[in-house]
Amino acid sequence: MNKNWIIVFFAAFFEVFWVVGLKHANSLLEWAGTVISIVISFYVLIIAGRKLPVGTVYAVFVGLGTAGTVLTEMLFFGEPLKIGKIVLISVLLIGVIGLKLVTDDPVEEGENV
Repeated sequence: MNKNWIIVFFAAFFEVFWVVGLKHANSLLEWAGTVISIVISFYVLIIAGRKLPVGTVYAVFVGLGTAGTVLTEMLFFGEPLKIGKIVLISVLLIGVIGLKLVTDDPVEEGENV
């Protein structure tokens, strides 16, 4: 996995924060954290999209963000833990991993093949 895919995972990590923040933010500080997370998430996503196929990057970003948000809601905010959700999140993650595996990473200048 090259550094650009790690950047996509980083962007998805911050996506979870801002999505959860949109639902649970109640104070100015929490809203500020939500806005900062949005800016970081999309800025980092744009950086990754310059080097990787944009469609795949966005699918991986959204899939990981969705899975992370659902799991965060279950673990920290009392959302009911349902086996159906776990199965569907697993299927989503399998699809995201599959997309990443079948996508050719472009060879950057100066890289050994």
